Amino acid sequence: MHTRTLGQGLEVSAIGLGAMGMSQSYGPNPGDRDDMIGVLRHAIETGVTLIDTAEVYGPFDNEELVGEAIAPLRDRVVLATKFGFDLSSGSMGVPDSRPATIRAAVEGSLRRLKVEAIDLLYQHRVDPEVPIEDVAGTVGELIAEGKARHFGLSEPGAATVRRAHAVTPVTAVQSEYSLWTRDPEREVLPACRELGIGFVPFSPLGKGFFTGAVKPGATFAAGEIRGTVPRFSKDNLAANYALVEHVTALADAKDATPAQVALAWLLAKDPHLAPIPGTRRRDRVDENAAAAQLPLSADDVADLDGLADRIGVAGDRYHPTHMSMVGL
Repeated sequence: MHTRTLGQGLEVSAIGLGAMGMSQSYGPNPGDRDDMIGVLRHAIETGVTLIDTAEVYGPFDNEELVGEAIAPLRDRVVLATKFGFDLSSGSMGVPDSRPATIRAAVEGSLRRLKVEAIDLLYQHRVDPEVPIEDVAGTVGELIAEGKARHFGLSEPGAATVRRAHAVTPVTAVQSEYSLWTRDPEREVLPACRELGIGFVPFSPLGKGFFTGAVKPGATFAAGEIRGTVPRFSKDNLAANYALVEHVTALADAKDATPAQVALAWLLAKDPHLAPIPGTRRRDRVDENAAAAQLPLSADDVADLDGLADRIGVAGDRYHPTHMSMVGL
């Protein structure tokens, strides 16, 4: 596996692994915990070093799962987790990044993950009630105390990135970025390049859309995130499938899969970028990892760059409540 360098010299695998779906959001959760531990360990053995989780996934269950999985392989993992929500009710509430909440969240994460320090500590969503300078200062204190090593932000606006970075250097920004979600290109990615901050795309396959497995007419189980996303509504999904058909044609010409093309396109966009596709399957881990070896020509990249504009994207990437939390 090739490696990439994010901000502050943090080296990670070119393809990481988002662990969220092992505990929530994509239909019935796996019944066999040992199987998910096996998938995580297989990813590490394959060369994946960047493993991403958060206290809110479950909540808490995913950190416990990841902590158990990485315990014998800790020195081979760059471990990322996140704080930033009120979880007092046992589920995700409103954003909460008060300093005391951050500290309590980090203590809980360290315990569940069974580690002495979190390699990359993200604010999960910007809290409009807490100045980002206070958040950055608190994380800076945690870094000085040895409880975290690097500071990250998830789904911030460019102005927030700049303000945070002025207080505590930001190592990585994590936001949704894929062939049908291009929002970071306008302001956030240019700010990251200017400031020397790495970028970590989540949902780089469009919540599984660019695997080609989600066909027009697909239905989603109660509680599955795609059932709440406008892009996956019946009419929008049918319209958007033309994007997948184009990517699949290119993949077929290269003896690759559409997921590999979608990931290779992202890797070609910036040398300090490392996507974190999620999966519950070992074969998908292998497929995604192989994308780091898939060459795309300049013409391929240019063609894919214009795909969303040519075909169009029907529907928002979140429902309105979650859309209100991004880009702050």
